[in-house]
Amino acid sequence: MIENAPCDLLIEDAVVLQGAGAALRGSVAVVGDRIAGIGPAASWTPRRRLSAGGGIVMPGFVNTHNHTPLMIVRGMVEDRGFAPAYTKGIPQGHWLSAEEAYHLALLGHFEMLRAGCTTVVDFYLHPDALARAAAATGLRAFIGGRIADVDTAELAEGRWRFDQAAGERLLEESLALFDRWDGAEDGRIHAILAPHAPDTCSRALLAACGREARARGIPLHTHLAQSKGEVDAVRSREGMAPHELLDDLGLLGPDLIAAHCIWLDPGEIARVGAAGVRVAHAPIGNAAHGGIAPIIALRDAGASITLCTDTKSADMFESMRLAIAVARMKGAGYGIKAEEVLGWATRNGAAALGLEGEVGVIRPGAKADLVLLDPAAPSLRPIVDGAGIVVHSGSGNTVKTVIVDGRIVLEDGRPTLFDAEEVVRRAQAVADGLWRRAGHAPIATAA
Repeated sequence: MIENAPCDLLIEDAVVLQGAGAALRGSVAVVGDRIAGIGPAASWTPRRRLSAGGGIVMPGFVNTHNHTPLMIVRGMVEDRGFAPAYTKGIPQGHWLSAEEAYHLALLGHFEMLRAGCTTVVDFYLHPDALARAAAATGLRAFIGGRIADVDTAELAEGRWRFDQAAGERLLEESLALFDRWDGAEDGRIHAILAPHAPDTCSRALLAACGREARARGIPLHTHLAQSKGEVDAVRSREGMAPHELLDDLGLLGPDLIAAHCIWLDPGEIARVGAAGVRVAHAPIGNAAHGGIAPIIALRDAGASITLCTDTKSADMFESMRLAIAVARMKGAGYGIKAEEVLGWATRNGAAALGLEGEVGVIRPGAKADLVLLDPAAPSLRPIVDGAGIVVHSGSGNTVKTVIVDGRIVLEDGRPTLFDAEEVVRRAQAVADGLWRRAGHAPIATAA
């Protein structure tokens, strides 16, 4: 390294948590969108200095499974049913206009950014609106449409009725996203293919999604074994379990990112693990309806574990802690520790998305996707090894500054690219209207 080399940004006085474990005291130099070096501050001549105040600088979280327009049901669906599409009496996805989806996605992306997520997977109806929201907030995002050919209006009534034309239309909408958004925003936004689940997609639609994903060399994103209802529906329709259907179609493998994976028996766990599936573990949402994924058994069988928040909460710190808690409830004991789970939340997610070594780590040459934690947060002291205090005591409220692609997108808790108050206000207005339509009056104004 050249002494006093120029850099665009120098983060000084930091405890640098380089990856899942090793931490060191020093500085991080950024040139353009990449980390140029880690070491003494005197080695660099920066255009801008940013002090970490002796606090932790860590890789941004990679949040591998979300549906941000479902912000509309948060705080309500948790006490009514396990997932909005299957639950009566709440706003449904097919009610949303593109503009309503956009304002809800802005709120969701804002929350994820505020909680230290720098890379997110987000798929739902109106995917173009989700991509617009990612562009506006500065996140690195993998965006897709919710592809299904079941009639979602009947799904909440417990009926699986398929509409081939609807499935073909949703698939075409997702494919069109590649032309408009894949590689947009200097490569920050990518398009994905996301068939909703084996129970809501016919065999033909799943096969079509698989063909399109292979042609593009990209993974598929889906839900798998997320409920007993899904398992029963697929067994009734196909005479086999959901993972067997995916395997029968050649989709069960390392190019599959599968959320939840709760309802698997030991033999099924072995099969999913041996296939090398990338599991998007959602401990917050699962626990909310009494589900615990056999995540350690899946890991031991060969699955790669990533972490997500699945719209229930954007706080990946909470997700890491709950991942440890539920694993220990399932008998893992101290065979699961903070360092490993931090890796699930960062580098494993990056690898699942084809970004191994690019994000989820702090090293020279990697993307400058960084999170500075509040050095004055009492919950983050004392710092001993870095990983332990972050996982066991951090929270989204301790995130101070977020950098994506070398650009500061959140500084001192405030977004730099959009109006936070306006985002919250517009999303609340959308919620008020949709909940009135569902027959639930919003909070009354005092007389």
